[in-house]
Amino acid sequence: MALANALPVTRSSTRLLAFALVAAAVALVVGNRLYRTAEMALASGILRVITSGGVQLVAERQTVYFGLGGAHPFGLRMSPECTSAFLVLPLLLVAAVMIALRGRIAGRVLVALGLASVAVIAVNQLRVLTLVGLINGLGTDQGYYWGHTFLGSIVSVVGGAAALVLFVWKATR
Repeated sequence: MALANALPVTRSSTRLLAFALVAAAVALVVGNRLYRTAEMALASGILRVITSGGVQLVAERQTVYFGLGGAHPFGLRMSPECTSAFLVLPLLLVAAVMIALRGRIAGRVLVALGLASVAVIAVNQLRVLTLVGLINGLGTDQGYYWGHTFLGSIVSVVGGAAALVLFVWKATR
């Protein structure tokens, strides 16, 4: 808890920190396209390491193409509904409220926010990789259906819930 004790706990500093978190939330909404591009760049980097079928990122469309060396290449586009930003956004806002109301826990809240945000981003990457694996294994129609509609949703819900529990646990203990 060294970070919690290292932060100054004045009323103005906690208000400033809470305002910065709200500003980050607004920036996440306004810059959503850039955020999705970064998510797909991360996914393409991971795919390049774990697959051998050829991967290409088209950043301006938030799309990663995979299986380029095979008979059935496929492209996944990160739509606004599928980004981890919508799970990071409430964490930012809740953290801002917690810090505004109880400034002395600012350090714990910031650590919790960081850990939970990393967890949410990792879960979304796992969801994308699950989708790629199922498309490669089951084919385009079945793989996309099972990966996007069923397993992808399970991964997102379970991972999002785990990140929320992690956030609350680290921020309030």
